Amino acid sequence: MSVSHSHQTVTLARGKHTSPRAGACVMELASMLAGEDFTDRPASVCPVIAAFLRAYNDAVDDRRRQDLFRYAAATVGTCAPAAVVHARAERCLAELRRTRRWPRRTLATPPAVPDSIPGKERLAGRLARELHRSGPDSHARAMRFVDELVALGAPAPDAAQAAALSRSAPSRGVATAR
Repeated sequence: MSVSHSHQTVTLARGKHTSPRAGACVMELASMLAGEDFTDRPASVCPVIAAFLRAYNDAVDDRRRQDLFRYAAATVGTCAPAAVVHARAERCLAELRRTRRWPRRTLATPPAVPDSIPGKERLAGRLARELHRSGPDSHARAMRFVDELVALGAPAPDAAQAAALSRSAPSRGVATAR
């Protein structure tokens, strides 16, 4: 009997894969969810977020890697204008400066965010590896950081959406008689 491999049956694994049958990294899963060709560089995902998640996917153990499933879906549609990509890379640089232990001159902090997309991707990947090694709460910290990167490019709700959200939210106050 032949088993079909889809986004519902794929196992998250380290590295780049030729097909879902061999497993998938979190970004390969994102490409499947987006309906794109199977790739670890989906067009619908911000290159900074994708680079961070590719590096983190490969750094963590198999158990923690499974926590990345939700980010495959959460990152689809995060591809954004250059200004947002740059802002995400700036956030990566700030976090790298905050996280990095600087024992060697060769690993000094970059002075600024690189101009090129490959440079921004290298910065994000480096941060992912540093966060992975940053201590006992490193995994939770990395997950919060991805949430922050995704939110950085999310459009703010317009007035109509905000009003609808406030009407649908359960009331926490005491009901008044009419």
